[in-house]
Amino acid sequence: MPTDLHPVVKERANLLIQQAAKKGIVVVITDGFRSAEEQDSLYEQGRTTEGAVVTHAKGGESYHNYGLAIDFALKTPSGDVVWDREYDRNGNSKSDWTEVVQMAKKLGFEWGGDWAKFKDYPHLEMNFGLTIADLQNGERPDSSLVAGPNPGEQ
Repeated sequence: MPTDLHPVVKERANLLIQQAAKKGIVVVITDGFRSAEEQDSLYEQGRTTEGAVVTHAKGGESYHNYGLAIDFALKTPSGDVVWDREYDRNGNSKSDWTEVVQMAKKLGFEWGGDWAKFKDYPHLEMNFGLTIADLQNGERPDSSLVAGPNPGEQ
């Protein structure tokens, strides 16, 4: 099992932060690699522990567990971290959240907000064509994958 973000995911997350900054948007990566134990704990939220349900994935059932997903939020000038999808820090009359998602997609991420069921708006993933079942069966992204050129560079 991986113990950190896949190098391509890590590099693209850093590119996302840099590209957003050029547009006056401060992106914060709130979560990246998660162990199966951390995933199980998160799964219990809203079920056996307090809080709202935030995931339907148990340990080993999330792309986070394989280093292939990140979650993000936005930072305000006062330093608050927000998940406000209407927030417009750069004042260009476009939601910063929407701008970040568009940049992320150009970098090769899939967005949890596009899911038909249980939309996960902070979630971005790169599955490299692998399903959770593939990953559970020991398959991993091709180790020859390297970050390469900067797709979506603006």
